[in-house]
Amino acid sequence: MIPYTTGIGIMSGTSLDGLDLAWCGFSEMEEGHWDYKVLDAKTIPYPDELRERLARATELSALEYCRLDVALGEKIADEVNAFIGGSARPDFIASHGHTVFHQPGKGLTTQIGSGAVIAARTGIPTVSDFRVVDVALQGQGAPLVPIGDELLFGQYDACLNLGGFSNVSFRQNGRRVAFDISPCNMALNLLARDAGMAYDADGNMAASGHCLPDLLEQLNGLDYYTIPGPKSLGKEWFEANFEPLLAPCRQKGHIADGLRTVVEHIALQIAKALPESARTLLVTGGGSLNRFLIQRLSALFPGTLTVPDKRIVEFKEALIFVFLGLLRINHRINTLNTVTGAIKESCGGCVWHP
Repeated sequence: MIPYTTGIGIMSGTSLDGLDLAWCGFSEMEEGHWDYKVLDAKTIPYPDELRERLARATELSALEYCRLDVALGEKIADEVNAFIGGSARPDFIASHGHTVFHQPGKGLTTQIGSGAVIAARTGIPTVSDFRVVDVALQGQGAPLVPIGDELLFGQYDACLNLGGFSNVSFRQNGRRVAFDISPCNMALNLLARDAGMAYDADGNMAASGHCLPDLLEQLNGLDYYTIPGPKSLGKEWFEANFEPLLAPCRQKGHIADGLRTVVEHIALQIAKALPESARTLLVTGGGSLNRFLIQRLSALFPGTLTVPDKRIVEFKEALIFVFLGLLRINHRINTLNTVTGAIKESCGGCVWHP
């Protein structure tokens, strides 16, 4: 049994909103049953200069890429130190890092934000690079959150996350399965920026638009949606396959119509991906605050859709990465091959001691 332990989880999403920090405590009540609490949490927006460097990370030289890895590690460490302040220190840090390249079919996935730098500058043991072992074991390296869905949120038939991409996990034939469903905030925020907004608050602009049948058909016709899971999406796929389909409405300034169509696309793909047996659905991630998207999803999902309190909505992924880090430092399985497609389960993550 693992005694009460606290850790800080750090997430940097593909939408470049900023850093999510969640200070959480866990106690193992009995095998497979946990008590948890989010003790404190905050989101720290990226400075413009760092956001621009992260947005261009795939274009950098090898040397510039390595420098960005260190710079992001320093930024994370400084924010953790400020977050802790004069409080008692957590037992460990679990940092997801910022994904730059994710090509599991080629055996690679990279998350920058040096764990060694974080550990050195905070003086706190740090777990990072959670995905690489699973990819080396021929898995997708994603999604990693489902083991937390299983052990912390198992009372729901399915758990849906609406982040840069939408992804889902649920039990099927006695085992946990999960996969990325579709682009979500990555597409919506791209269009919102064309209208001078960081995001479409409450989905109001989308609600004012009209669905474009031809665009909706093109989006729904993407090959990815015919591939069975396990499967995952990355920024490269989005830029090569999804973003070009949005170009005509962006060029013509039909942003509201583009947003309306993408919202419909997201809701349709999620409804199609959910198992028929699902009657209770937990929805978290930034997209769950998009009222219009939730309205469209509720219209298509026949069961009970639950959006929890705002802290869980915004910090569930960071909470679960603390949990993944806790499992890692205690040498427990934290990656399920039933969701990633790897040849076996694994205990992923590099542990850096200051």
